[in-house]
Amino acid sequence: MEKAMMALVYRGEGRAVLEERAVPVLQAPRDAIVRVTLSTICTSDLHILRGAVPRAKEGTVLGHEFVGEIVEAGPALSHLRPGDRVAANCITFCGDCWFCRQGFINNCERGGWELGCRIDGCQAEYVRVPFADQGLTRIPDGVSDENALFLGDILSSGYFGAELCEIRPGDTVAVIGAGPVGLCAMACASLFGAGRIIALDVDEGRLALARARGLCSDTVNPAREDAAGRVLALTGRGADGVIEAAGGKDTFQMAWEIARPNAVVALVAMYEESQAFPLPRMYGKNLIFKTGGVDAVHCSRLMKLIEAGRLNTDFLITHRGPLNRILEGYETFGQRRDGCLKWAVTPYERNKAQ
Repeated sequence: MEKAMMALVYRGEGRAVLEERAVPVLQAPRDAIVRVTLSTICTSDLHILRGAVPRAKEGTVLGHEFVGEIVEAGPALSHLRPGDRVAANCITFCGDCWFCRQGFINNCERGGWELGCRIDGCQAEYVRVPFADQGLTRIPDGVSDENALFLGDILSSGYFGAELCEIRPGDTVAVIGAGPVGLCAMACASLFGAGRIIALDVDEGRLALARARGLCSDTVNPAREDAAGRVLALTGRGADGVIEAAGGKDTFQMAWEIARPNAVVALVAMYEESQAFPLPRMYGKNLIFKTGGVDAVHCSRLMKLIEAGRLNTDFLITHRGPLNRILEGYETFGQRRDGCLKWAVTPYERNKAQ
């Protein structure tokens, strides 16, 4: 294995630099070293660059959403071995602490959001994955890298949002944000039995995609119409469940306004600013709010659904390029240029200039 690799490193103050780093080595018995075959750029990577993630450490390799091949496995990894194709969980978790045993892996006492935030992540040629027996899911032979790429982050986030909503068969679910997480949430809400899904976004192109993919029943553009009035007209009472996946300046308010009384509002977006609870205006709606970073505990289940053809997220990959061009990818993804939903990062090409 090579001794040096290329990696995108967070240098603080909005800067990321593609530079040479040492290939990671095993540090603990449950570690695995993975050769990254496909990764992607997440909105939370943009949050780091904007200074909205105080816990992010300068000098860390960015990225947490990837698939790859194990090249070295620690001695405690009995079911993972070199050559295995794997998809990563965006959360590092031990599986042993009180929170992990309850299924709250995002709150692991020995982990949390670590990869690409506090320890080196996947926007590199190789990555070290701690607690790999928990954080890596084997990819079946019939599932491609593209099929599995979003398993442990945005697909898990969408599933988490739908799960939080306690969807009953026939319920109307409103999803705010028709970006990658929102589109995954729509797909998962259908699996939970939602009878009607309303997609809300200010981007007509994204709403059109949601309709074309059959992920929603109705669309609402809050920039062109009153969102609460439109949802009330469609439902007669408001949405039975709301998944807030946008994280905009006014989307939290929109979420509780479009919910019917006694509904569940699931907040899975990452906000850059604090949000206010106008309790006097909410009084009497008896809403249940559920919040959180994703507790991505269902990766094995989701992989089976992908393998069975029940879930497909390949269409989210609208752009791709090698690690050499990752800064272009950040710009394109961050500015949503050319309808970019997700930029897939392919391996570094050594015969090309950076």
